[in-house]
Amino acid sequence: MTSLNSTINLDAKKFFRWWLRELEFLVPEKVQKLVYETHGFIVIRPHDDQLTLTYIQDAKDADTDVANATEPLATLERNATGIAQYKALLGKDEKLAKATVILRLTGQDAIQKELCLPAAVKDNLAQVVGYELDRYTPFKEDQVYFAVKALDVDNEPGQIRVMLILTLRETFDVLYEDIRSLGLSPLFVDYEATPNDLEHSYDNYNLLPESLREKTSNTPRLIYSGLGVAIFLLLGAVLALPPWFEYQTVNVLQEKIDAIEKSAKGVKAMQLEIDGMIEETRLLIAEKKTVPAVIEMFSNLSTIMKDDTWLGYAQYSDGHLQIQGESPAASALIGVLEESDMFANARFVSPVTQDKVSQQERFQITVDVTPATQAKATPGKTAPAPDLHGPATVSPMDNGRPK
Repeated sequence: MTSLNSTINLDAKKFFRWWLRELEFLVPEKVQKLVYETHGFIVIRPHDDQLTLTYIQDAKDADTDVANATEPLATLERNATGIAQYKALLGKDEKLAKATVILRLTGQDAIQKELCLPAAVKDNLAQVVGYELDRYTPFKEDQVYFAVKALDVDNEPGQIRVMLILTLRETFDVLYEDIRSLGLSPLFVDYEATPNDLEHSYDNYNLLPESLREKTSNTPRLIYSGLGVAIFLLLGAVLALPPWFEYQTVNVLQEKIDAIEKSAKGVKAMQLEIDGMIEETRLLIAEKKTVPAVIEMFSNLSTIMKDDTWLGYAQYSDGHLQIQGESPAASALIGVLEESDMFANARFVSPVTQDKVSQQERFQITVDVTPATQAKATPGKTAPAPDLHGPATVSPMDNGRPK
């Protein structure tokens, strides 16, 4: 099951290499044969004092039968007799002279170990592993030849898994001299437990030290790169030309549209201005119908309050009216306020106390103010008043009327 915590690595070079490989089928077979000077691979496997040679047909050869692509050649002794045997074999089969030589070490001559390293060292794997080789293996860097290959597996966040392959220098140097005595020069050296991909060599590792590697021709790579670029440009032209012609047609139409849009924008701006004024008017009307006039509210309050009750503080905000004052019977004020069409949900917001001097009950009441559209005017009790809205505070008040 794929881990959701795994990091997705986007490698541009890897993508373009894959893309170029996929374009190879467009190249004629005859051209491929001219480009590739070598045909097939000779894989050498050492075993004790013998060398086992196997021929693998190149997949680019159109005459290749996939079922018979691998052909055992011979088992040679690592001495003068083996050299003579190989020369005789080379004289019988000309294709061996053009084949690429690969030395594939067995478990007798190489070992491998999987390592887990920080992702930060991905670009310098060989250098980092070589510096700490004696910590991962019983050998020092000057005792072995080694290679590091990143594994194509799901890694933990911040970590990468790599395969370390190594062989003893002393053993490898003797083996390499025996192979050179046959007149063979390996292109690369790998390990049979982790073999390289012979068809695609972009990500292959190589145990062969730099000093022993032969310089390979860049001609095939340059030709395929050139073909890839040419195909890319042709595809770009095929994709770009139709839109370009359509773009030219659209430009002609756009010039005609611009002339019409110029006058249409003025009309649209006027329409937006009118719509804005209508919306502002609608909001003002709605606000007027929703919130009662402050003077009308206090006039109604002054009317329903009895003469033995006086207010010391009144505040209106957000549809709520809070009043403070003194009355002989503060509890009776709840019913008085509830009977008004303008007030509802009257309640004490603090305990009622008695003033020791005036013997009156001190009260603090909050009441909800009914929206103007729901309130019913009482004839003779209210009079037309200016349209004043918003929070208001009045203090002091005597007998319900402002001083």
